[in-house]
Amino acid sequence: MIDFTLTDEQLAMREMAHDFAEKEIRPVAWDYDRDGTWPQEIIDKAWELGLMNSHLPVAYGGPGLGYLDGAILEEEIAWGCSGIGTSLSCNGLATAPVALGASEEIKKEYLGRLSEAPLLASFCLTEPDAGSDVSGMKTTATRRGDKWVINGSKCFITNGEYANWYTVFAKTDKEAGHRGISCFVVPRDAGVVVDKHEDKMGQRASNTATITFPEVEVPLDHLVGEENKGFKLSMMTLDRTRPGVAAMATGVARAAMEMAQEYSKERVQFGVPIAMHQGIQFILADMATKVHLSRLATYNAAVLLDQGKRNTLESSHAKRFAADSAMEIAVDAVQVFGGYGFIKEYKVEKLMRDAKILQLYEGTAQIQRLVIARETLLPRRAD
Repeated sequence: MIDFTLTDEQLAMREMAHDFAEKEIRPVAWDYDRDGTWPQEIIDKAWELGLMNSHLPVAYGGPGLGYLDGAILEEEIAWGCSGIGTSLSCNGLATAPVALGASEEIKKEYLGRLSEAPLLASFCLTEPDAGSDVSGMKTTATRRGDKWVINGSKCFITNGEYANWYTVFAKTDKEAGHRGISCFVVPRDAGVVVDKHEDKMGQRASNTATITFPEVEVPLDHLVGEENKGFKLSMMTLDRTRPGVAAMATGVARAAMEMAQEYSKERVQFGVPIAMHQGIQFILADMATKVHLSRLATYNAAVLLDQGKRNTLESSHAKRFAADSAMEIAVDAVQVFGGYGFIKEYKVEKLMRDAKILQLYEGTAQIQRLVIARETLLPRRAD
């Protein structure tokens, strides 16, 4: 029997994260969104409280929390602001390939850095011509003597302007498609160039940049895992991080639902609060169902990881459903507010803008459907 009853420790952790979101994030979230500024002060505070790097193993200075623990934290932080939540959680995406495939020396060096100071790392996979089609990437890594030389550019890189180091995927065999991709750890001071800061529609407190690697040299031991096995490593990484995105989507959806509920009790039309009208009640009921099921799907995908089981199908279910639900709930919340929902003075419009990226990053909603179709129509393969 599956039991998602949280332990006393998890309940305390959730309360701490919620208090942080309520007291430190929400009061300033809309200012960061308006100005598109970087929330360094919040990052520093979150790091001090242990709200970052939750999956970092104890051996490298981290708390060694489970994936369910991380999902609990991420939902609460995203309830405060998913843009700031993305900034705080992105280290998990960058560190996952390193934890899975790097040498012990590289793990100690680069994972250790994140436990010693509030530093950031970025995951560099997407390119201008290689988004969902990873095999189309043009960034290359060529072996020259005792170095790997990396050339190319990556776009839509979260925390890219502020990262201390980068997990970079590059072609080591140009003719082999996805079977010719390898993964590398690249320190910022190796010659990494920040080319462009993206001015985004939503999650504006999250930094997104274009990063270029012009003849950047790294030692041979900075190869993560086996040469030409990077694609598999990236897919294993996303299986581990998609429950976190689903958790963030659940947090955004919950925030939008709560705003709609509160407003519907205050707004009077035809002599009664609009919450008394059946049409509004149905909207609010659908919101509650979607939030509830999003959380259950997220917890399920996370628990499978904690049990050491394969969760490819379940993580895609959770990410797809929770992200789509967050978008639907945010749009419906604006509808509940009526014309006021379209005005920035009423903060619900921010949630609608923030929710959209959840359907796009770490695998679009359409890619999740492809994964789900493959997993349900074809036998699972070892590779």
